[in-house]
Amino acid sequence: MYKYLFLLTASAVPAAVHAQTASEEALAEIIERQDAEGEPEPVGEEVYVQTRQPASESVITVTANGLGTDLRNTGQSITVIDREEIETLQGADPANALARVPGLSFSRSGPVGTVTSVNVRGANADQLLVLVDGVRVADQASPSGGFDFGNLLLGTAGKIDVLRGSNSTIWGSEAVGGVVDISTRTERGMTGSVEYGARDTLFASAAAGTGDDDVFFGLTSSWYETDGFSAAASGTEADGSQQFAIGSTAFVNLTPSLEAFAHANFAEGEVEIDGFSSTDFSPADSDDMQKTTRYWGDVGLAYYGNDLTLRAAYSLSDTERSNRDGDGAETFGSDGHSERLSLRGEYRLLGGLSLAFGGDHEWTSFVTSFDNAAETEISGAYAQLGWVMGNLAAHAGARVDDHELFGSQTSFGGDLSYGFAGDWRVRASVGEGFKAPTLYQLLSFYGNEDLQPEESTSFDLGVENGQRESGLHLALTGFRRDSDNLIGFGFIADRPSGVYLNTAQARAQGIEAEAGIDLAPGLRLAGIYSYVEAEDRMTGLDLARRPDHFGTIYADWESSFGLGLGADLRIVGPSWDNAANTNRLAGYELLDVRASFGIGDSLELFGRVENVFDTEYQTVAGYGTAGRGVFGGIRAKM
Repeated sequence: MYKYLFLLTASAVPAAVHAQTASEEALAEIIERQDAEGEPEPVGEEVYVQTRQPASESVITVTANGLGTDLRNTGQSITVIDREEIETLQGADPANALARVPGLSFSRSGPVGTVTSVNVRGANADQLLVLVDGVRVADQASPSGGFDFGNLLLGTAGKIDVLRGSNSTIWGSEAVGGVVDISTRTERGMTGSVEYGARDTLFASAAAGTGDDDVFFGLTSSWYETDGFSAAASGTEADGSQQFAIGSTAFVNLTPSLEAFAHANFAEGEVEIDGFSSTDFSPADSDDMQKTTRYWGDVGLAYYGNDLTLRAAYSLSDTERSNRDGDGAETFGSDGHSERLSLRGEYRLLGGLSLAFGGDHEWTSFVTSFDNAAETEISGAYAQLGWVMGNLAAHAGARVDDHELFGSQTSFGGDLSYGFAGDWRVRASVGEGFKAPTLYQLLSFYGNEDLQPEESTSFDLGVENGQRESGLHLALTGFRRDSDNLIGFGFIADRPSGVYLNTAQARAQGIEAEAGIDLAPGLRLAGIYSYVEAEDRMTGLDLARRPDHFGTIYADWESSFGLGLGADLRIVGPSWDNAANTNRLAGYELLDVRASFGIGDSLELFGRVENVFDTEYQTVAGYGTAGRGVFGGIRAKM
């Protein structure tokens, strides 16, 4: 199957490319210096000077183009949550931070640590590309190949970068609903925190870093342990979990224009899970346990010349799972592995003209208790031409991927951003995404080597004023995504036990609204609202566990004497739990409140109450959720 991909982008605000290990503060200083001089100098991608917005407000995203650009220099819908906001929210659960991103809804099968799915604009959870430090971390042995956010806690996260919309031009497979990139913490000095609270929950994290602009080494780790509560809503025995994570980042400038970088991460967790009743197959108490061990990282070189920027890397990721019953006997085991070589670059041709390009080759393999080891490969390459024209910038490009089994795949996409009237800009994007069939779908006992990739075409159009972290921020975006060739499980005459097939089509459309304002010095009120209509185009029924309406209202106040107060109110409408639309999940409201108090420059006491009104609700039918919980802790910095 052949399709063709072209990318058109435009904007009128600053941009710069940097390796993911390079300092974002340094990039902001470059933009500020260029603004002061009034003459932009190219650093990475073209730099478009926009003096109406202070350079100090520059927010860097890597999900737009795979390198690094000012958030205002793309027409794509992107939200960036930094470490300061993560610490303000408190706790280990990534869902609390992601709940501030429009278009994202969640489902979870029990306490923190159990299977947690994130749906972006109504897309399937496995249609979200998840990266940590630019490394793909999805489990290659998982039937659908998605990432389980139950295996990710916030102790080692420095930044969360979320793109909503298809973008396989830059990222290739999996970028159907969007892209999430989590950066490992890279603070200089030493910081540490520990908190304790409801259900005997202990969460501790620490980070340390040393170096200067030419060399840096950082190390961060976290530990989470809880007695939990029953994953089965009808159960009586608590299901606990524990998780350890450690990550490191290093870079060194070998020459003024050549940087070597590396990331290394390890995480291991155990979670008690419930099985199913032998009578009605509903979730019920059991003594089952799942252990997940993951490691991933990369090493590479980044080159910054006068006209050429290059970033080359080798990366790998491995996820090993083991399920055991109450007697300790293994009931299922799997191991998914991937290795990847990649190159991204940009060449500044003349004037405002530039050429961005890249390529990658990935090897993936898996083995399970019931399937022999199998492997496959995929290669991809893209090129993107850029041209600056006054307040408008444009890029046009193409990407082609070639898979060992299903052949070639290309995708289409584009975005526009035009600044006007002070801090306003209008932005639009159109793009295609694709998701290659997983090794399990292709080569397991239920596999089908004739499967074709899932495909999507997405559109969005929006208008925005300011940025979400300060001042007046307003944004309204309408979107639509059509998906075809979706892979499902079915039965045919020569496969009576079942087989994976390309059978389904889906559509998701709606609006996202964002607003924020500084009501007084230190006091900010903000909120997001999403309307997502996600349906099966074959049956006309709603997609399971996709609420039509959801949003978050939040406020934070910081006093001049060290006291901080905040609250988040999450409101979610009803949804269907199953594809047949026969089992209804009720809507719910969750209120979390928090406080902190700084003691000097190095200590901070903090605490929060989650689910203040002790709301009972479910995001997956038959599985419980946390009631009211009180937590408190201390944070120290050196």
